[in-house]
Amino acid sequence: MLDLFFTGFLLALLGLGLRRPFFWVLAYLYVDILAPQKFTYLILPLIPVSLIAFVAAFGGWLLIDDKRDSRFTLRQFLMVILPLYCGMTTMSADFPAEAAEKWAWVWKALVFAIFLPLTLRTRLRFEAAILTMVLSAGAIIISGSIKTLASGGGYGSLKFFVNDNTGLYEGSIISCVAIAVIPLIWWLMNNGTIYPKNWMVKLFGLSLTLACLLIPIGTQARTGLLCIGLLFLLSLRSAKRRLLYLTLIGGLALAAIPLLPDSYTKRMNTIENHASDESASTRVAVWMWTLDYVKENPFGGGFEAYRANRLTIETRTTKTDGNTSSVAVQAVEDKGRAYHSSYFEMLGEQGWPGLMLWLWIQLLGLWQMERLRSRWRKKAAAPGAGPEQQWQAPLANALQQAQLVYLLGSLFVGIAYQPFILMLIGLQCGLWSYLRRIDSAEPRVLRPLHKLNVPDAVAAH
Repeated sequence: MLDLFFTGFLLALLGLGLRRPFFWVLAYLYVDILAPQKFTYLILPLIPVSLIAFVAAFGGWLLIDDKRDSRFTLRQFLMVILPLYCGMTTMSADFPAEAAEKWAWVWKALVFAIFLPLTLRTRLRFEAAILTMVLSAGAIIISGSIKTLASGGGYGSLKFFVNDNTGLYEGSIISCVAIAVIPLIWWLMNNGTIYPKNWMVKLFGLSLTLACLLIPIGTQARTGLLCIGLLFLLSLRSAKRRLLYLTLIGGLALAAIPLLPDSYTKRMNTIENHASDESASTRVAVWMWTLDYVKENPFGGGFEAYRANRLTIETRTTKTDGNTSSVAVQAVEDKGRAYHSSYFEMLGEQGWPGLMLWLWIQLLGLWQMERLRSRWRKKAAAPGAGPEQQWQAPLANALQQAQLVYLLGSLFVGIAYQPFILMLIGLQCGLWSYLRRIDSAEPRVLRPLHKLNVPDAVAAH
């Protein structure tokens, strides 16, 4: 029955694309995020559904869809350079077989992120893409939150639809993405037009937000706690009654502390003293190794270059017996440990040029969303502004907040090429291009000459 439902749903989505090719773009978003072929058994695992949706999305846009309003932005150009550079480092990678395996999915994620903005020509398409992304990720988040409420979760032990530890099904990654997606949930609640604005939509949005907040508890990923803290600080910027907001959030946090599992509280305590935790100490050791590695390999070692590392990690544990404290030092040998940081992932694999290019793409997005947010807030507040000017600034703000949460989470998780995050970047590129086109299409009002501050002689001439 499960196979029939998911197969039927995917076929219906692909069928709608025969009439509206943009549905094939939505189908790829759905398949790439949720990966229904992983938790079905009979039909979808036997079919290359991701490849089919990928080809349909590109083919539909190329052959059928209207391309008059498609624009290519600077960030898309930078994202074209990035896979070209990654392809070069892959050919000279330290571990060719492993690098080729990672390259097989990285290039597809980057190419789709470059392509996605070309299809986002209307507000409805933005809403449909965001809704598909939120609901697809939300399916994973809801299943994890239900299991968290039932069992309390556990580090490395919370399972979602399947017993899988890749993509959004990995605990630290879904913890970061779950918090990053909250601003988009609230944008859909307040500005979406696909569903009516009624109490059922509000209730679902609030429930999904709660589910997102439960994921870091269920996975016990320290990254998620830091992301929650950052999102709270970012939300203060848009809060109208900040004192009331601070009071409510503080009260909810205090009320939630007694309900948290003891294992979660103990793991979060290791944030303060990373030297006592082998996992955190290993990350620091890998980062130091990466800095030494790029001194000799400034252009990186290609994908999976971390497999060359050999580490000696020292952990320090303080034991107190009465008035006497002692520090126990333990040395652990390790090798082939992953970067556990997107920044060091880019540095070790693509060297300084790759890291600088990746940072340029990220920082340019933050700047562009701030520009849009500022400009369209003024337009929304201008006399005579209607509902058609009210959704742009909140969307730019939501995308900026989601990216900032990602950039913090990626400090501790190797998700430099995470497809969901690249889709967010694609949405940013599309919004920047779309709103610039709208601005250029608006008629410019010329001020009368007598109101301009120019010398009379010039005016007379």
